[in-house]
Amino acid sequence: MAAEKWMVYTKRADFQKIADEFGISPVTARIMRNRDVEGEEAIRRYLFGGIEDLYDPGLLKDGNLAVSILREKILAGKRIRVIGDYDIDGVCSTYILYTALTRVGAQVDYEIPDRIKDGYGINVMIIEAAHDDGVDTLITCDNGIAAVEEISRAKELGMTVVVTDHHEVLNVDGKEIKPAADAVVDPKQKDCPYPNPEICGAVVAWKLVRLLYEAFGVEEAEWLELLEFAAVATVGDVMRLQDENRIIVREGLKKIGATKNPGLRCLAEKNNLDIHHLTAYHIGFVIGPCLNAGGRLQTAKKALALLLARTEEEADRLALELKELNDQRKDMTAKGTEEASDLVDRYYQKDKVLVVFLPDCHESLAGIIAGRLREKYQKPSLVLTRAEGGAKGSGRSIESYHMFQGLVEVRDLLTKFGGHPMAAGFSLPEENIEEFRRRLNENAKLTEDDFTAKIWIDVPMPLEYITEDLVEEFKRLEPFGQGNEKPLFAQKNLGIRSARVMGKNRNVVRLSLVTEGGFPMDGIWFGQGDEFVEQMGNLRHMDAVYYPDINEYNGNRSLQIVVRNFQFR
Repeated sequence: MAAEKWMVYTKRADFQKIADEFGISPVTARIMRNRDVEGEEAIRRYLFGGIEDLYDPGLLKDGNLAVSILREKILAGKRIRVIGDYDIDGVCSTYILYTALTRVGAQVDYEIPDRIKDGYGINVMIIEAAHDDGVDTLITCDNGIAAVEEISRAKELGMTVVVTDHHEVLNVDGKEIKPAADAVVDPKQKDCPYPNPEICGAVVAWKLVRLLYEAFGVEEAEWLELLEFAAVATVGDVMRLQDENRIIVREGLKKIGATKNPGLRCLAEKNNLDIHHLTAYHIGFVIGPCLNAGGRLQTAKKALALLLARTEEEADRLALELKELNDQRKDMTAKGTEEASDLVDRYYQKDKVLVVFLPDCHESLAGIIAGRLREKYQKPSLVLTRAEGGAKGSGRSIESYHMFQGLVEVRDLLTKFGGHPMAAGFSLPEENIEEFRRRLNENAKLTEDDFTAKIWIDVPMPLEYITEDLVEEFKRLEPFGQGNEKPLFAQKNLGIRSARVMGKNRNVVRLSLVTEGGFPMDGIWFGQGDEFVEQMGNLRHMDAVYYPDINEYNGNRSLQIVVRNFQFR
């Protein structure tokens, strides 16, 4: 299990001045500073930002060009095909583009690659099939920036191609290698003036639709109806919840409560979620995995069909199917994670970069299992499975290791790869796996310190300071997620009066705590309860990293802390 180091943020600012100016507590001012929210305008956007604070889609390089190409094709009655991808971002961006193009009268259909048969993104088979079907124009979403050869084939066949993507542009020796498409809309291009390159594929698509709707005189209100899908994809694709991403998610979550989409409503219902009170957590860990389950175990077209469902009956049936697929995926993931951990413990404990080959694992689960390994060992983790024509892998990284760059350095061993600093996908001949592992480890400039999980504490806050008003104020910091993590507080030397294991799975510990000054407070810890009590033994004090909360039970409200990390003493 990865070691843990507790660190306290020491970023400076005049917290009292910020608190007075914005009517918040100094603690909240400090949390914002810890998230690098600095300056009056940034603080205002963070606390009060709305749709009017989003960046102008016209700043996207080739955005207006893409729309003028599409407009010309639509008016000429040419056939257009949207090529998406099989994950949540790909499904949502396909939904956004297909819905919008249909709205403006395009002759449009869509294709989503099959994860196993086609692999990631557009390929030559998809292009040739489109050509045979009489398709004139291809528009990619959440893919295409790396498809240099594939798009050359489309151009050879005389097709028009518009790429919309958000992935890194391949950079070789300082030179960007881009596909020869008629328009390339990707904020990661060096010469793209769009201020926020960290948007997901669905937000790129949504922004493009704004320009498209303007060109066809469609009201802004209709564009805003697609916001919730941009929000779901932003959370599901683990984009940083900073700047406009946070506004998109916050406003999108509000809209989901009144969604007109039967598919989203049914999916929330099947998972026993209250659609009026969805958080980014529910999207990331419940709704998102269900939408992803189709593309993992069967076809992503099932998730898209759910979003496109017009009747309650169809939505209900598809939502149930996706939930059941996700339950199946969870069981398979647990089994694969156990097997991978066992291999790491037996053979690869000393490796800086974990490369684990699970030949029989379903290839769609490699990324999730890699993520679990990364959490457990705090090391960059790549999981490979046996696939047609070789091995296929997926990786998840830690802050101090740029995974995409790591793959660029060993690209001679790979047949295909793409990704971000924190995640990547790739394929290679099976016989290259050992060399791949060796060279990744040889190249990695990681130290033991990189493998220690850093628990960042916002404020070492005494329990005496917690009030209901403060807990309510922290809700203004939501949505929480990547880049806008839930704040954490800490207090040393809490007395443990009692610890009771609860829940039918014995995975909750109810604590009665007291500070050195004699101030009592209830606490709750989620995890293996019996292990917690065993570890505690005869010790009766703990240092705790926590988040304050309000416990509502039988109409009574009381303050409590949710313990996240602890050390007995």
